[in-house]
Amino acid sequence: MSDWYDYPDADNDRIQARWRRLGRPDGMLFYEVRCANVESRWRAARSTGIFTVCLARSGGYLRRLNGRERFADPTSALLTGPAEDLVVSHPLTCGDIYTAIEIDDAVLAERSDGERWLTGAGWDGRVSDRLDLAHRALITECLRGIDSFALTERLHQLLDGLLATGASGGATDRPDDELSRAVGRRPATLAAHQRLVNRTREVITGGGYALGLTELARQVNCSPHHLSRVFHRVTGQSLTTYRTQIRTRAVLTALAGDDLDTLRALAADHGFADQPHLTRTLRRQLGHSPAQLRELLATAP
Repeated sequence: MSDWYDYPDADNDRIQARWRRLGRPDGMLFYEVRCANVESRWRAARSTGIFTVCLARSGGYLRRLNGRERFADPTSALLTGPAEDLVVSHPLTCGDIYTAIEIDDAVLAERSDGERWLTGAGWDGRVSDRLDLAHRALITECLRGIDSFALTERLHQLLDGLLATGASGGATDRPDDELSRAVGRRPATLAAHQRLVNRTREVITGGGYALGLTELARQVNCSPHHLSRVFHRVTGQSLTTYRTQIRTRAVLTALAGDDLDTLRALAADHGFADQPHLTRTLRRQLGHSPAQLRELLATAP
């Protein structure tokens, strides 16, 4: 298993995160980062100077990519090129964990869909439940031991999945100009709606998946009806769907850890009615039971 290394943030050389390499096939670097930064002020993100895909796994933070502000959570995917304008803020106290794939432009150019990667501006999208599970399972295989040939193929399959599921365009919040045409809202109203969605994601990701709708709305200072309507308008999905995705991924993070909590405890901690409710949800969302997922994701024997 790879060692963890410290690296400083981009602003002031203070240690804010640790990273470890998962694999280095030709033309790519696959690694994970555990960020402990909990400061809310905006700061420049660490630049790799190369095309980088970041897949969030736990926690969350605000990021502003080329002027477009969104809350990054465990459903998020991000592509940045060598010259993107990216700044981040960490309003949550739990930090965050993400996986990164750095990719040489020569590797992208050789792909049949290379033009879509090389010519598009950086994008901030969403990842499906099944693709998220494939991503987490690949991390486990890397920690258990995987050869470079298999890792290269699996990483290319992961990139295929990101484009196929629309993470680079369709499966993200609707662009402001599209929203404006669709619902006739003024820019100030659209900005207020996006801030409300960002704040809602922050509350749910920070452990608010156990809150009822009324209590969640109270936390973000609006009515339940308004919150539900705005969230669906901006994101294209219901609050219920989003909440289920977030708590499912929180359970996956727990199942991959060394602490073997009982399923009853996992259900209670993540806002499920009971253990059968947790099991039904995981089977519906991911096609596997909790025991199967623990076997798939746990690195400890």
